[in-house]
Amino acid sequence: MAYLIGNACVDIMDRSCVEDCPIDCIYTGARKLYIHPEECIDCGACAPSCPVDAISWDRDLDPGDPDIPHVQDAAAFFYQPLPGQPAPLREPGGAAGLGPVGVDTALITAIPAHGER
Repeated sequence: MAYLIGNACVDIMDRSCVEDCPIDCIYTGARKLYIHPEECIDCGACAPSCPVDAISWDRDLDPGDPDIPHVQDAAAFFYQPLPGQPAPLREPGGAAGLGPVGVDTALITAIPAHGER
């Protein structure tokens, strides 16, 4: 695994992290951004630019941290078929070339929209 984007990003998606990622491994869902667990090189360039501190290194999370589910969620975004998609994204080779995916995982879809919390 690598860096991950947690719950604080849901419905915020500032995208400063996208601009600071040197390898283009931060992908856009409908309500959240996702760091590709295999493409990320653990450089950490994205973390300081996040205005809501949503980016963590997976190895720094304690077992009870509320962002722990986002470790598996990042893998699900890339390695399980997303709603309306015929196959998993797998390794698209860069977010810019793929463009916004426009859907999220079941974990994110189940979270009430920011205005409804």
